[in-house]
Amino acid sequence: MSTMLLTRSRVESLLDIKEVIAAVENAFRELAEGGASMPPKAYVVLDKGDFRAMPSVLPGAAGLKWVNVHPGNKVKGLPTVMAIMIYNDPQTGYPLAVMDATAITACRTGAASAVAARYLARPQSKSLGIIGAGSQAYTQIEAHTVLFGIKEVRVFDLSQAAVYALIKNLPQYPLKGCSLEETAASDIICTLTTARKPFLKREWLKPGTHINAVGADAAGKQELETSILKEAIVVVDDMVQAEKAGEINVPVSRGDYSPDEVYATLGEIVSGRKPGRVDDKAITVFDSTGIAIEDLAVARLVYEKARTSGDYRSIDFIEG
Repeated sequence: MSTMLLTRSRVESLLDIKEVIAAVENAFRELAEGGASMPPKAYVVLDKGDFRAMPSVLPGAAGLKWVNVHPGNKVKGLPTVMAIMIYNDPQTGYPLAVMDATAITACRTGAASAVAARYLARPQSKSLGIIGAGSQAYTQIEAHTVLFGIKEVRVFDLSQAAVYALIKNLPQYPLKGCSLEETAASDIICTLTTARKPFLKREWLKPGTHINAVGADAAGKQELETSILKEAIVVVDDMVQAEKAGEINVPVSRGDYSPDEVYATLGEIVSGRKPGRVDDKAITVFDSTGIAIEDLAVARLVYEKARTSGDYRSIDFIEG
């Protein structure tokens, strides 16, 4: 047997956002129905960044994503986030593939937000607010415009250069640079920053707003005023991860918010165990920490497409 090797460019060529959305949604359903297994991600914190180990099992698939987050990498010409996926046969443990997972990470994160918005945002949502115009903004825009009739994408970033680059690189979408307050007046908002002090204010939000809180993915990070969480219908991707490293982590650590106030996990909603939006005027929040089954579901999709095409390199790690 040999192990498939897939570079970033090859992985990107196999990613289709519609297929990724379907794969991620199904993974949440499998998790809620007991067909998946996933411990919380493990962190190794360093001076310049951190590493995260994310193992999981889905029906017919097992794997581990090893991912870093190093905010200072831009000045070195390297991505802030880089990842590798080891994809295994769950029956034997054999490494079926080693693939770049940087693109998978970006794509599945946008897809997870879009899946949450499918159930939690108002179906008639027309405006999308992007706060943080980095690499994650691209897949958030791509995924949401697949599921919603978005007429305007409002973008805010502290860096005007990042806003201009995003608009220039995505001419096929109705992007517009806006102030933070204007962006917060959108029907769907995606917060994609590394903030450690909340910046999104309750007073800026319209009735019926849905927020995908994506940036808070480690202890100490927070993007939303706690008052938003106290009023909103809050849905998490994973309760343990959210409490320790998601948008709710700081309010929980300070005693300002209780995990008992969380309405549901996304898996519970996708599987029909709990309803999604039922009040057109309610504010809803998806606390997205990024969970391992999302990566594995997309890796499973990529592996099967590559195997079917036959277009891949391989190596024999286990020589006889």
